[in-house]
Formats: sequence, C-alpha cells, structure tokens
Amino acid sequence: MKTATDYSRLAIGVFDSGLGGLSVVKELRKVLPHEDIIYFGDTARLPYGSKSPETIRRFSKENTKFLLDRGVKAIIVACHSASSVALPELEREFSLPIIGVLYPAASAAVKKTRNRKIGVIGTTLTIETGTYEKIIKSLDPKIEIIAKPAPLLVPLVEEGWVKSPVTLQVLKIYLEPLLKEKIDTLLLGCTHYPLLKPAIRKIIKGRVNLIDASLETAAATQKLLSEEKLLNPQKCPGRIKFYFSDLSPQLYLVAQRFLGFELKDVNRASLSE
Repeated sequence: MKTATDYSRLAIGVFDSGLGGLSVVKELRKVLPHEDIIYFGDTARLPYGSKSPETIRRFSKENTKFLLDRGVKAIIVACHSASSVALPELEREFSLPIIGVLYPAASAAVKKTRNRKIGVIGTTLTIETGTYEKIIKSLDPKIEIIAKPAPLLVPLVEEGWVKSPVTLQVLKIYLEPLLKEKIDTLLLGCTHYPLLKPAIRKIIKGRVNLIDASLETAAATQKLLSEEKLLNPQKCPGRIKFYFSDLSPQLYLVAQRFLGFELKDVNRASLSE
C-alpha cells in the first residue's frame, strides 16, 4: 500500500491537444521546481477546438488514462477547449485532483477588476461555450464580460511571429473593440497567448490588468498540492518527461518557444499502448 509520502513523490500530469500547454509547464517549473512532470501533447489529433464536445470529452478521458498509467498524483487539463467541455466529466470519473485552466484565470480576473468590466480573448470554441462567462458570473453576477474569439493568434504564435508587425496589427484589431468598452482587465484565454504578452502590453499601455491562465493555473496547482500535502519532498530539481502522439519536424522548435529551454526525454506515444 502506498503511503502519503509515496503519493507525494509521484509526478504531476499535464495534457493538452498540442504544445500550448507547455506554457503551463513553464510556469509550474517556477513555482514547483522540485516536482516531476509528465506532459502529454495530443499532437496527432489537434486542434481540439474544431471537434465536437463529445469527441473532446472522449479524447480527454483517453489522455487522463494515459497519464494515470504512468503514475501521477494530479492532472492539469492545460487545454481551454477540454477544460470548457470535459472537466466536469473528468472530475466525476477520476478520483485524483484534476485542475482546469479556466477557474484559476477567471478567479484571478474577478479579484483584479475594479470597474467590473473584464475582456476575454480565446479560441472560437472557448468563447462560444461561454464557460468563462459562467464562471465569472458565478463569482460576481455584476461583472460585465466582453468576450472575443481570436482564432488567428495561435498560428501566429506557432510560426514564431510574436514580434512581427503583422501580429501587432492583428492584436490591435482584436483588442481595440474591448478597449473601447473600457475593460480594466484582460483575460488571456488560451495557453498560446502568454507568448504574446509583450506585444499586448504595447497596445494596452498599462491601462489594463493582464491575466495569464497558465500562470494562474500553476499557482492554483501549487496551492492545491500544498493543501492536500502532496508537495514532493525531494530537494533536487524535478524531471520532465514529454510524450507526444505525433512528432512533427517543427515540434522541437515550437516547443522550445513555449518552454524557453530545449526539450529532453521526448517520446512518441500512442493512446492505444
């Protein structure tokens, strides 16, 4: 029988439809440097945002089981699409702690806003499901949410165009309507968007609070593991093991942009294994 200490030494599992969830891993390394992490990116079946809710739920269950088979003490659903439609079902079906990216970000936005006007940008599915609005309204019904899909931002990030004048212009088109609505807080509702924070700051010019879902999710994970007494007691730096369902030629380059360091211990994995 495993003791509490045995469980605390297990890894944190993280899954995403692709590489965006690596921005969560980057933040986890900052707040939980002694934790081992197992990351699964379902790169063979991305994007999830264009799939039906039923398919996303099925993929999310398969990803969760994949991580459980490799021994994890908690799972982060580092995908806004999966968090939007699959999280409640995952929480019902699996007994370990499961953390999505939406609630930590929504909660942080509610705490930051002063004029109760919050802007949200994200993928089309994340915005259309209205999950952020539901969470924010449950925390403060008087808050006004101005949500806008920003589908061009993910491919621009993956192309490495985060400093491009083209990207800055696209961001202006997406953000100016929100700024005209006098938002004082902007929630970045996609794990790709943290790479765009320098460009976004050029547009908002310090007038708006930026809420990074990846950063807030890492902080929520640290809090949860501490409360559950699941923090790894080891003193050495934690290890990261990466699994991807497809290893494309560009994967290493794009992944390094998210992490800020070179990938090691990379494995190709099939969910049928």
